[in-house]
Amino acid sequence: MADTRDTTGSAGIGGTGSRTRRSSWRHIGPGIVVAATGVGAGDLVATLIAGSNFGYTLLWAAVLGCLVKISLAEAAGRWHLSTGRTLFDGWADLGRWTSWFFVAYVVVWGFVYGAAAMSSSGLPLQALFPDVMDLEWWAILTGLVGLVFVWFNRYAVFEKVMTVLVGVMFVVTVYLAIRVTPNLGEAFAGLLPVLPDEKDSVLNTLGLIGGVGGTITLAAYGYWVNAKGWTNTGWMKVMRLDNRVAYVTTGIFVVAMLFVGAELLHSAEVAIASGDKGLVQLGDILEEEYGTATAKFFLIGFFATSFTSLIGVWHGVSLMFADFVERFRGDRAAASAGSGGRGANPASGEEVASGTHERSWPFRGYLLWLTFPPMVLLFQGQPFRLIILYGVLGAAFLPFLALTLVWLLNSSRTPPEWRNGLLSNAMLTLAGLLFVVLCVKQVWDQPWSEFF
Repeated sequence: MADTRDTTGSAGIGGTGSRTRRSSWRHIGPGIVVAATGVGAGDLVATLIAGSNFGYTLLWAAVLGCLVKISLAEAAGRWHLSTGRTLFDGWADLGRWTSWFFVAYVVVWGFVYGAAAMSSSGLPLQALFPDVMDLEWWAILTGLVGLVFVWFNRYAVFEKVMTVLVGVMFVVTVYLAIRVTPNLGEAFAGLLPVLPDEKDSVLNTLGLIGGVGGTITLAAYGYWVNAKGWTNTGWMKVMRLDNRVAYVTTGIFVVAMLFVGAELLHSAEVAIASGDKGLVQLGDILEEEYGTATAKFFLIGFFATSFTSLIGVWHGVSLMFADFVERFRGDRAAASAGSGGRGANPASGEEVASGTHERSWPFRGYLLWLTFPPMVLLFQGQPFRLIILYGVLGAAFLPFLALTLVWLLNSSRTPPEWRNGLLSNAMLTLAGLLFVVLCVKQVWDQPWSEFF
């Protein structure tokens, strides 16, 4: 299979190979991947519920959420390109505590997320083919397909498949938004920052802002940038265009589903369940309103949304885990050799671009962890204590990402010309504070009395 990575201009950081590349639509790729992975069924349901509860009032919050995530993904990509180092390599410089947090996060989060992603991908298939097999077996099938696909394909093929599935998502969501005939006057009014006149409206609004498009996938963006073959500052303009495309695409998905919630559910005072089953309910409502063909079309889009999140995490987080293991092995080698500095082979964007991580045993080992152990949860339900830990670690990751990026990109670890400016610092600080508030709320809301 031919390698279609962008390998031109990858000869080091700041050297002759890093001449500036013109922003061009033909290079777009990692942004499509991060948009597809970040927008899962849960994001669409949250937006639907916001539309059904508040109409167009919180449209501005959905748009702001996209802007916040643009700043986070841009910062991650800028770190990779300006330093030639991976994000985990930067985290490791901040202390061993980052490694302990990352390991706890990917082990617990991956175990629970694997079951959730497979179940979410199986739901629309069961709805489309109700008499074929039970949900658990559809979920297992999607997990196995995702495993085989990521195991045997490199980034280039992965990106092409994700692009096709994003196209399906785009057509379906835009079609639904047009079909429900949105009130454009009220929609434009919803761009004004107004809070609903209800209890906990501030926290609900912050939750919508923070939930638009991605968690750990924002950190994975830099890895996908490298996997594309972009490894130095010559690709900075291209990366920034690519990142904007990612969150414009995300914004279209989110705004379209808010339109559906506002017009189809809010006006009729119809409530749907939170979680992925809310989308199955929406399919039933669409069938009643617009017929079977529209409902089937929506379920295809639902599957594309869920399955892109599954294979995106299978690929992106496995890349990050492989990078963590390589860094750990490098540190041990340096310690054995009596060196007090970084490992002899520090993690770099060039290594990710070469594709060696995608063929490594840590990459494939984490793929297996995401796929097989979570299958137990599909049949036995999710362990109570594990779900609490999953919620806490998940809530803590985005504050961790935002605040460590502020730290790294304002330090001597980053070349002066690529350090944060005023706007970047403002956006990343805003993101960090937002996610700290949401993290505290998530931790506070956990039933700790039942945990012990």
